[in-house]
Amino acid sequence: MNEKIGFIGLGNMGLPMAKNLVKAGYELQVYNRTAAKANELDQSKITVCKTPQEAAANVRFVVSMLSEDAILEEAILGENGVLKSIAKDAIHISMSTISSETSIKLNDLHLQNGSAYLTAPVFGRPEAAAAQKLFVCTSGKVSVKEASKPILEAMSQGIFDFGEEAGKANVVKIAGNFMIMASMEMMAEAFTLGEKNGIDPKQMADFFGATLFNAPIYQNYGKLIANKSYEPVGFKAKLGYKDARLALALSQKSEMPMPFAAAVHNRLLTAVAKGWGDRDWVEGFGHGVTDDAGI
Repeated sequence: MNEKIGFIGLGNMGLPMAKNLVKAGYELQVYNRTAAKANELDQSKITVCKTPQEAAANVRFVVSMLSEDAILEEAILGENGVLKSIAKDAIHISMSTISSETSIKLNDLHLQNGSAYLTAPVFGRPEAAAAQKLFVCTSGKVSVKEASKPILEAMSQGIFDFGEEAGKANVVKIAGNFMIMASMEMMAEAFTLGEKNGIDPKQMADFFGATLFNAPIYQNYGKLIANKSYEPVGFKAKLGYKDARLALALSQKSEMPMPFAAAVHNRLLTAVAKGWGDRDWVEGFGHGVTDDAGI
């Protein structure tokens, strides 16, 4: 396979995803604000670009994995953005965690441009991305999803379809991240309750992860919280706070009361206010709760 695709965003998630595409045989035109990140890729398989516009030129697919709505919009709509060069009938696969409104806006602009847009946010930490174990949620036109399938399969262990409306997969992603955050708060509180009463949090995490809460979220995040294992940073607290804001905004727009969303929003807001924004979001919950408990 010698197909070349554009790839925008080589952060903690984007870099291992790009590596898997190279491993699958794709050649990449990559853009990242910090160009040196591309040094970790096979140089014989990539072209380092100076702008998103350059990365999107003369390819059938452009993958973006960027941290938030405003950064994605700038990469697509800016002076040197993707829409300046993307070919007619080319597909932009947007894998970021963003609002449904942003996806709908970008989808409409791609349609006006003659190109196509696929919403495809992912679940999984960087180690899952490296192991090709991400779960991808998609929404968009059936033909666009079918054309994009080999690229998504090269980065994931499963693809789940949520219809043709651009914003639907974003709602699923926001809801899922809310569930992860609520689970981390619950585990941090439960394990700290045990610790305050002389019980080893690690023993509690092992017990619950093997019995009542025998699921990856509780097993993986539970161990991190119980062990107070916050490094290396997989997902920054400030980005978790962004996701909490997305959940709270969606709940308000939907007139759907979500008191737990307010609680996790405040937990991560507190972490950012304490200067922990660049630390792992697991620490925002685990350390935040133990701080409250005087540990």
